[in-house]
Amino acid sequence: MRVGFIGLGVQGKYLAVNLAAAGHDLMVHDRRPEPVGELVALGARAGASGREIGAHGEIVEICVLDDEQLRSVVLGPDGVLAGAAPGTIVAVHSTVEPGTIAALAAAARERRVELIDAPVSGSETGARNKTMSYMVGGSPEAFEKCRPVFATSGPKITHVGPLGAGIRAKLAHQLIICVNMLAAAEGMRLGRAAGLPQDMLQKVVHEGAAQSLVADRWGQLRLAPHANGVFYKDLQLCLKFAKELGLSVPGAALAQQLLDSIVP
Repeated sequence: MRVGFIGLGVQGKYLAVNLAAAGHDLMVHDRRPEPVGELVALGARAGASGREIGAHGEIVEICVLDDEQLRSVVLGPDGVLAGAAPGTIVAVHSTVEPGTIAALAAAARERRVELIDAPVSGSETGARNKTMSYMVGGSPEAFEKCRPVFATSGPKITHVGPLGAGIRAKLAHQLIICVNMLAAAEGMRLGRAAGLPQDMLQKVVHEGAAQSLVADRWGQLRLAPHANGVFYKDLQLCLKFAKELGLSVPGAALAQQLLDSIVP
């Protein structure tokens, strides 16, 4: 399949590596030449712009950092929609505002292009090990066409509903991760101050009702240097979306304030 990929960051690069390894006709684009060169060495082609990526791909995957970057690579004069043919599917892996997804999907429909939201979980480790999970919002037809492409990086691919459902699920997911990290950090800090060995404390937590993936990995969890900024941005999105829904999420606000002390 002809696949375009934009955004070769810590996570995106390895999603693209997996596509190349699976034999797809891959064209990639990033502002930095280094990861593009790495993908070209693996058999991909380099695209000079989002427009060129849009013209190439039956499916175009986008894994950029935030709403501003996403709007630029999709809607800009050299963006994906400027080059995409009718019938192209644009899959957004970025964690952004639900309103951004809706606005870009509307612009895509004017070009007879279908945009779906397909945020991912797993970070660099999951992309490297092909254990990523996908939460996808969009039509069943687009989901089924994209499924084998997504499967190159992991088997956990869930169609959570219509357009926008994927990003709503991702925001809930990120809120739970961050509040869980806050709980694990405080509990582990209390246990260590009480003189409990780390391994014993983790065993007790694992075998009790407090068990979680975050707590299980706390002693070994080493997040990338950029993780703090990503979590802060994602929690900001959670807080804004919760306000739009009329919900109070004080745990998310507290976790955001204390990120510097809880992110390993």
